[in-house]
Formats: sequence, structure tokens, C-alpha cells
Amino acid sequence: MEKLTTCPVCKGTNLSSFLDCKDHTVSRETFTIVKCKSCGFKFTNPRPEIKDLGKYYESPDYVSHSKSTKGFINSLYHVAKHYSLLKKIQLINSLSKKGKILDYGCGTGDFLNACKVSGWEVSGIEPNKLARNTSKELLKSDIKSELLENSFDKESFNIITLWHVLEHVSELDKTVETILSFLKPNGILLIAVPNCNSYDAQIYNKYWAAYDVPRHLYHFVPETITKYFNERNLSLERTLPMVLDSFYVSMLSEKYIAQDANKSAGLKMLRAVWRGFMSNFKAISKTGTSSSQVYIFRKGAF
Repeated sequence: MEKLTTCPVCKGTNLSSFLDCKDHTVSRETFTIVKCKSCGFKFTNPRPEIKDLGKYYESPDYVSHSKSTKGFINSLYHVAKHYSLLKKIQLINSLSKKGKILDYGCGTGDFLNACKVSGWEVSGIEPNKLARNTSKELLKSDIKSELLENSFDKESFNIITLWHVLEHVSELDKTVETILSFLKPNGILLIAVPNCNSYDAQIYNKYWAAYDVPRHLYHFVPETITKYFNERNLSLERTLPMVLDSFYVSMLSEKYIAQDANKSAGLKMLRAVWRGFMSNFKAISKTGTSSSQVYIFRKGAF
């Protein structure tokens, strides 16, 4: 295990235990989330070393690396994914003239394929071999396995996207610095991450599926992610809710509660739908409380 002694956001050293969560997807191990007393940032600590992280993704239940529709929740995920793809394409087409787009953590390539069809010149990075091969086959182009300083030309992309990826990155500062070197001046960095200040996070507490330890190393809220990127010469233009995530995360959370009680989730799925609805409803009246959020940053736009 690797133990961080400083906060990844503010580099503060005053850390306290916040919550213990179980890995319900793969290992059934328990991991601790700590909170920085200086800036409030929460992160998994200690965490698996980089060389060991891969084994925590080795599960057919890890749906972002799979096209399986087996089971109700998997089927729901892929229906929601199709709808989300349409919304994502509408969003990027509204943010920039069509040019070059890089998707870091491109998974099975569905988003990049939709971008390609829409007229974008696409590039992707995906560390997971199975997902990367699926992406290569779909796009009929090379997908890189890792992010290196010479992976692409400097300042060559109009938009760079990280859809539920930033929370997985071990070497946060190094990775972000490299990514930003590929982004054009005035270019868009588009990041989607869970929000552990959301209503559903408060309700489900240690069972909240979007904590997803130890795969999720960082647990952002609007204040901490904005601070982190402001200090790297990016300004936040706006934040958008990912409305469907609250329903999906609530259903997974109910599943985890039922598993620990050795019961069937059954009708508890109805409660999950209600709590997903309430999470979105509360987010309407209070900015920054959605279960997952999209942050639109612009490079050097202060």
C-alpha cells in the first residue's frame, strides 16, 4: 500500500480519517477515505501501489470496460450511456469549432466514435488492454496505452475530455501537467467526476457506490476541483449536472446494502429511483449538489 502524507490539492499535511468503505466490486477489502483539514479535499489513503491497481479492475461487473448487457443494472447503464453520448456530442459541438479532440481514458471508444461521426479528428488513451482493443476495433485507428510527454504535439487539441477518469489517476499532478501541455491556448478541458457533497452521497454514506474504493483515489467537490485547476491557469466556465448518474449510483448503492445483508435488492430499486430523483431535485435549487458533474474549464482564460 502507498500512503500519502500531503493533500493532492493544497499540499497540506493535516489529514484526518473521514470514512471507511468496502470495495463491493472486486476485493471486498475495506479502504479509508481521509479529509484534508486545510482545504476539505477527500481522498483514498492508504491506497494500492500503481503496480497493484490493475487487479482491482478485473471484474465483469466493472461496466465501463465492458459491453455486456447481462443483468438489469448493466442493461440500464448501457441505455443511459447511449443517451449520454448524444448529450456529450451536443455539448462539445457547442463549445468549439470542430477540430482535434483527445479522450483520456476512452474505454471501449463509444464516445470517440460518436465524435468521429460528428466530424472531429479523434485521439484516445486507454490503459486497460481489453477496453483498448475494443476501442481500436471500433475506431479503426491506434489508441495509445499510456500518456507520455511525446504522445502528441504540444498545444494541438481543441478539446480534451476526461469522463469519470480523473478520480482514477495515480500520478495526478504529472498527468494533469502532461494533458494540459497538449491543449491549445483557450482550449477546453472537460472533466466529469462524482460529487461526494451530493444528496445521494449523504444518504448512502459508506455504501455510496461512487466512492468506488480503491479505484476512485480522489473524491472531488466543486470547490476542490475548481481550486486545483485555477492554480494551473484554467478558469471554470460552467458546471453541468449528469442527471442519470444519480439513479444509476443509487441503484448500485442499494445493491451493495442488500449484498451486505445477504438479501435481494428487489423493491429497494424503487427507493433508489426515488432517491435519484430527490438528488436531482435538490440540485436544481442548490448549485453544485448533483451526484456527478461536468466541469468545463478553459485554458488561460482569466
